[in-house]
Amino acid sequence: MTTTPPAAATRIGRIPVLDVSPVTEEGRWPAKAAVGEAVPIRATVFREGHDAVAATAVLVRPDGSDHSSARMVDVAPGLDRFEARLVPDAVGDWGFRVEGWSDPYGTWSHDAAIKVEAGVDTELMLTEGALLLAAAANRKGLPTKARKVLRDAVKALEDSSRPPLARLAAGLAPEVRAVLDEHPVRDFVTASPTYPLRVDRELALSGAWYEMFPRSEGAKQDRKTGRWISGTLRTAAKRLPAIAAMGFDVVYLTPIHPIGTTFRKGRNNSLTPGPDDPGSPYAIGSPEGGHDAIEPSLGTFKDFDFFVRRAREEGLEVALDLALQCSPDHPWVTEHPEWFTQRADGTIAYAENPPKKYQDIYPLNFDKDPEGIYREIRRVLQVWIDHGVTAFRVDNPHTKPLNFWERLLADVRRDHPEVIFLSEAFTKPAMMLTLAKIGFHQSYTYFTWRNSKSELSEYLQTVSGPDGSFLRPSFWPTTHDILTPYMQHGGVAGFAVRAVLAATGAPTWGIYSGYELVENVARPGVEEQIDNEKYELKPRDWARADEIGIARLLGELNALRRRHPALRQLRNLAIHGTTNDNILAFSRRLPAELSPSGVEDTVIVVVNLDPHHTQDATVHLDMHALGLRSDESFAAHDELSQRTFAWGATPYVRLDPLEQVAHVIHVRPA
Repeated sequence: MTTTPPAAATRIGRIPVLDVSPVTEEGRWPAKAAVGEAVPIRATVFREGHDAVAATAVLVRPDGSDHSSARMVDVAPGLDRFEARLVPDAVGDWGFRVEGWSDPYGTWSHDAAIKVEAGVDTELMLTEGALLLAAAANRKGLPTKARKVLRDAVKALEDSSRPPLARLAAGLAPEVRAVLDEHPVRDFVTASPTYPLRVDRELALSGAWYEMFPRSEGAKQDRKTGRWISGTLRTAAKRLPAIAAMGFDVVYLTPIHPIGTTFRKGRNNSLTPGPDDPGSPYAIGSPEGGHDAIEPSLGTFKDFDFFVRRAREEGLEVALDLALQCSPDHPWVTEHPEWFTQRADGTIAYAENPPKKYQDIYPLNFDKDPEGIYREIRRVLQVWIDHGVTAFRVDNPHTKPLNFWERLLADVRRDHPEVIFLSEAFTKPAMMLTLAKIGFHQSYTYFTWRNSKSELSEYLQTVSGPDGSFLRPSFWPTTHDILTPYMQHGGVAGFAVRAVLAATGAPTWGIYSGYELVENVARPGVEEQIDNEKYELKPRDWARADEIGIARLLGELNALRRRHPALRQLRNLAIHGTTNDNILAFSRRLPAELSPSGVEDTVIVVVNLDPHHTQDATVHLDMHALGLRSDESFAAHDELSQRTFAWGATPYVRLDPLEQVAHVIHVRPA
């Protein structure tokens, strides 16, 4: 007896849907989004033959139901690459899929336009169009208005008393296309798998951070003894209104834990501290406690709670440095010596980052007792979360095992999805990107060292491109450890240039306290400020900030970021050409259908990268990227100078760093 073998299973659908993005490691980890973020969904969709194909992107809620969908646009004609943008509206573990389908109306409209014009199969083509639209009009659930549009088109197609081209025009009318764009006829619908999309609160994507050493705020010299007295958490709280007035969202505190005395460092990382030297706050731990305690000179938990409460009253969230390392005096050193690396001579290995040596710091060895270390660090985090900390800036996460972070971040997310982790990993790309993939919400970036037009253009496109589906960049012009040559020599204008680039080049940006005062004197031979605040108290004369003007600029930048939702998006950036390599131009656009207000928002940023000389250029705007016709003019309102210009596709700009380093243009109707 002859039997027919069963048909082999196929992995490709009737309509192939391939190369779906954003997908991280084939879905091993979820891609990232934030509430209100327009997420670009892309896929390659095609079919055999010449019939038209189309695609739909579908956003799936955490409960598995469909939230929204959008017809995808062919963004690479000839390459079958489709895209749509969808906006999640709540925190949670969402998903998305792409549905490819055969488009009978697209096929008919293409063929009919050619044949009827040429007088080939005219009546047959018009009849087929009428049958297609009649079937489309009879579908259940179609709105009454849409149904009428299609039925009117059917009548016109069937009206043999009219000229063929007039009948065809009725079937191809804009209102018919609009109905079938919104309610398409879909044949052979083929869905991709549903891929994971983790949606965080908006601050995970967009926010302005302000870093401070609380001990410097209110620090003073005793008039009688001449000895320095540390500021406290309560004196630091007096700085909060000024930080909030500049429009920052997060105040980030460097470590506030007890500081060890063994091998304590003196000023500028010297090995000979003076009696007043407070030591590095990164040398954590003393007999007064470790990571779950507060340096006595700063105050108590009651004082910390006061600081958090005052911050919240000013509209600020509090972030804390998480530095997983110990002073030789840390309680863990005696209670858990197995958590550290023992050298051949019996001593514990201190931290090194050649050529830098940190004799006052012992790194943890996560392979010695990984479970014990994990439980203790999770407990420590809970202490600070319970006291109101909602974000952690993690010091050097790339020096700890990735599986530790993956577990810890997932654990905290499960219990406290509001808590945000910022990765301070200035290291190789593979490590930076993988830290982002396994759960860090944000990452420091190479922006700090990108200065030229070509470097910045490439890097802005990189972080706002495919990498943006898992790595959220945080742009910092300087940190307490980094002062680049550009910042050393750029003066006030240089600080202004980098602030504009950071505040508009990424949704999240931050500054280190003292930026307002243009602190730019380097320690000889290194990219670091002289008299580094890590090793000494650094009270500042904030009255000088008003004279310099950077504080005012910071406030203006944060204010315009709040006014313009386009600047709070990541994956909406376009680079525009300029005729001068010292002038960089880019834009961010949020279409009306994706905007929370329902109003389109487009911002163009034009920056003079030369802090010393006036530069001019013709800007060659990509009008399509701006949502404008190539011949269209518009009102270019500069949000920094409050002047308005008449611009077209090729505006001329001239920027004097002594007056204004950049235009931040709001595109308005002419």
